[in-house]
Amino acid sequence: MKSSFSRRDMLRLAAGAGAASLLAACAGPGGGDSGAAAQQEAGGDLSFAHWRAEDKEVFAQIITDFQKKNPKITVQQDISPSNDYQSTALQKLRGGSVGDAFTAFRGAQFLEIAKAGVWTDLTGQSLLGRYEPALITAGTDGGKQLGVPYQLVFNTPLVNTELLSKAGYTEAPKDWDGFLALLEKFKGLGVSPIAWPGGDAANAGQLLNVMVVNNAPTDDALGKIETGEAKVTDDWFLTVLKQYQQLAPYFQTGSTGTSADAALALFAQGKAGLLATGSFQVAGVRKLGATFGIDLLAPITTTADKAKYEGVFNATFILGVNAKSTKQAAAQAWLEHLSDPAVAGVYANGTAQHVTVKGVEYTNADLKALAPWLTKKTALAPRFQFSNLDVRGAVENAAVQVVGGKSPEEAAEAAQKVVDQKK
Repeated sequence: MKSSFSRRDMLRLAAGAGAASLLAACAGPGGGDSGAAAQQEAGGDLSFAHWRAEDKEVFAQIITDFQKKNPKITVQQDISPSNDYQSTALQKLRGGSVGDAFTAFRGAQFLEIAKAGVWTDLTGQSLLGRYEPALITAGTDGGKQLGVPYQLVFNTPLVNTELLSKAGYTEAPKDWDGFLALLEKFKGLGVSPIAWPGGDAANAGQLLNVMVVNNAPTDDALGKIETGEAKVTDDWFLTVLKQYQQLAPYFQTGSTGTSADAALALFAQGKAGLLATGSFQVAGVRKLGATFGIDLLAPITTTADKAKYEGVFNATFILGVNAKSTKQAAAQAWLEHLSDPAVAGVYANGTAQHVTVKGVEYTNADLKALAPWLTKKTALAPRFQFSNLDVRGAVENAAVQVVGGKSPEEAAEAAQKVVDQKK
């Protein structure tokens, strides 16, 4: 998969949807353009497994519309917290009773499910023509299209633009020293400079994406830690950990034990300048009543002349049909429905999530505000390069340990021991 979205790709995609719209990503396995044949034979209670509890209401709206068109099918959402979903989804999916249609994270989980033979091969289906080809490669393995990423997200910290303006900034700092200076300004305003969910493994590691991309010697450097071609104790990664050490005073009190919901609330209440997660939490911020402007702002961890990337993106929420299910026709009909540009637009605008289906019109104000990020130089989120979740957990936990007071060298050595054991 390409390691970054090129400016040419982004501009082409943005132009394809019009100035007020972005890309739309839908996933759906299905037989024909209409999927009529599959729908004629489809029926029963369909389980749709995912981890986006914040999308429950929008999916309920989409389900109501789907069931009107497909009266023989009922759809039930089977939602787990993201951390639980990563660790338990495969076990549930294997049984075939949960997740007739399901989602997966890019990287380790997608590959684990592929190895277990749970994806239904979508290769060659005309449905795939509804997607931007550059955005669905995360759903391929061994030359086969097994799933379709539905979301285009930016794993880049959110910034409260009102606080940014109060701090005297009209644009993001261009280097590490400038970023630290911004954090000092936020501190001077009496807010936590960064809200960081250090106690939630699924979200604590999001910050690592932007901390790594400009420090890493190659775009695939994190993945090389797993293969043994690189080590957690290498100088470049020690630099990352030392920078976490510098950030520690700017996180909220008790950050290493803070849940994702608590960090989200801190930011939504205007008590933090940055939320160190990503665009996938914009809707959650709005749901808590926040009315301030939101943009993305990544720490540039090098000098301006050495910075390759302005932020990080990911193509994830990979949709597919469970090969172990007895309701594959119904699951395909459901995914075909999700893949319709009008339906994808309902999802995108209702959840403040960019998607990967062609021709979706974006009306959500936050999506419009973040549209410039489609043409920025962003790297493909590196934390998903790991195929072993234990290795990824050890590497990400090194950063948490440093924020908790352990020396970078100590934390790196402890993480490397875990990596060595998992080879």
